Amino acid sequence: MTLETKKSVFVELGKFLSQFSENNSIKRPDVLQNDLFFEDFIQLINLSQSHNGWYTPEQVYFSIQSWATALTEENLNQWLAAYDLEKIQPKNIALILAGNIPLVGFHDFLSVLITGHNVMVKTSSNDQHLLPFLAKYIIAITPELAGKITFVEGKLENFDAVIATGSNNTARYFEYYFKEKPSIIRKSRNSVAVLNGKETKEQLVALGEDIFRYFGLGCRNVSKLFVPKGYSFDAFFEAIFEYQDVIHYEKYANNYDYNKAVFLMSNFKLLDNGFLTIKEDKSHASPISSVFYEFYENIEDIQNRLQTEKEQIQCIVSAGLIDNSVDFGQTQNPKLWDYADNIDTISFLLTI
Repeated sequence: MTLETKKSVFVELGKFLSQFSENNSIKRPDVLQNDLFFEDFIQLINLSQSHNGWYTPEQVYFSIQSWATALTEENLNQWLAAYDLEKIQPKNIALILAGNIPLVGFHDFLSVLITGHNVMVKTSSNDQHLLPFLAKYIIAITPELAGKITFVEGKLENFDAVIATGSNNTARYFEYYFKEKPSIIRKSRNSVAVLNGKETKEQLVALGEDIFRYFGLGCRNVSKLFVPKGYSFDAFFEAIFEYQDVIHYEKYANNYDYNKAVFLMSNFKLLDNGFLTIKEDKSHASPISSVFYEFYENIEDIQNRLQTEKEQIQCIVSAGLIDNSVDFGQTQNPKLWDYADNIDTISFLLTI
């Protein structure tokens, strides 16, 4: 398959995904294989929460729309323009995927196929249905891909390289188990926001999207705030009140009650608005329903610290206070060229 053919496959997938939204899914006559897949995909989306309690229709539809926006001819051309993908010797690339948010492993899946390699996927037990469905769709529109996609239930065998995502503990296991193979081993990371007290209400409302999307389960969710000494959280709490409905989801509410109780029993000082606690803490990794914060004296200190701790951080949100930071509300809308852990997956796949 030529590169142009492979790109066209994912452009068609983007068109298919663009039909689905939480309040108004519309079947379009120009989308390939729609009669076979449209209704079944809606049914799968509606069943997703029964497979994983965190995968509410709202969150699944958001993920689908994010990928529909990303998978355009323009975006694929811009992403791949810097690489020479014409002389790839196909190898078998194993993917061990996480399941914290819907379709979290899709970028790796896309990267392997677009470079011409064969993909061997081991899905997370928390996300076993969405990616296989999309694989069936692209095989239906391009049958040549059938021999290049394998979903593995048991032990991974006969692979040439691996991309594995997990916690810091599982990463140590992966590093040992795959030490003889070329690999990308992704560990736990968190995202932070740096505020200076001059943010508008609109920016703080958008920050709530960075905190609450996917219930805070993603590595791109903001779990830590850096604020200037003497900062008042009144404007922050007022802005994020728009997200109060999150407490109506049972799994989130259970985490809120549990983590708040643990903090209070430990005599930690908390700020609380009834659906989110914030706690002063030097760690970046806060539990679900909580965000940590830390005061700073000057912005240069934070810039230096974040550079020192870059291996722990996925992305940084600010109004231009930190170089290469992400705008408020945009952490869950990465571009195709925004690589996880800042590791260029395509360049890795070109060296296999």
